[in-house]
Amino acid sequence: MGNSEISRGRIVGIIPARYGSSRFEGKVLADIAGKPMIQWVYERAHQSKTLDELFVAVDDPRVQSRVEQFGGKAVLTAAHHKSGTDRIAEVVEKMPADIVVNIQGDQPLIDPNMIDEAVQPMIDNPEIQMSTLKREIEKDEFDDTGVVKVVVDDQDFALYFSRSLIPYPRYDENIRVFEHVGLYVYRKDFLLKISKMPQGYLEKIESLEQLRVLEKGYRILVVETKMDRLAGISVDTPEDIKKVEKILSRMKGISDGR
Repeated sequence: MGNSEISRGRIVGIIPARYGSSRFEGKVLADIAGKPMIQWVYERAHQSKTLDELFVAVDDPRVQSRVEQFGGKAVLTAAHHKSGTDRIAEVVEKMPADIVVNIQGDQPLIDPNMIDEAVQPMIDNPEIQMSTLKREIEKDEFDDTGVVKVVVDDQDFALYFSRSLIPYPRYDENIRVFEHVGLYVYRKDFLLKISKMPQGYLEKIESLEQLRVLEKGYRILVVETKMDRLAGISVDTPEDIKKVEKILSRMKGISDGR
């Protein structure tokens, strides 16, 4: 991880890791090739060049214990939080930090360069309050409601996020569609502000917490990641674990020269 600099402030990464996932309870501790998923996420995120410190925000002592066993830093939070953003806000409220990175706890293949891609604009421009990532997708993902789409303006600030296809190709089939890669970077003060705001109408309808920011009139910079699409794969079901293990096996084969 990078060293703290006065000019850029202190940058802290937080991985929200909720044990009680509705679709796959305990998935953050699910074994992937001999390690719990949260360990894969932590070890990869720890390689970021821009983070000064990294923590896991947990809701269950079992997760806290496992994180500490592999040498990670864990903070036990209240169990009632409805979103990762709210859980992170509790952790950083009394913590020295200027920029906070929300790293998804169910993306075991995350590339640390993705963190740096999203953080760098915040370092370069103190006016930006929040940033995130996107990647271009193929037609077979256009109608997948599990793939959240994003459209941006000419300055790469988000216009809207949706589970539906946006933009809709009424006349031109040769459109570019982008998936929102759910890694968020916030100024600490801005994070604490939005975490105290009530859920918005669109946020509830689409079940997308980032829409709260747009509904309240704030802007989100969206950076196109240069990293491989596999780095953004999320584990939502036990079947997804098998997919990740196959990818890791292929990656190991490449690194071994096979």
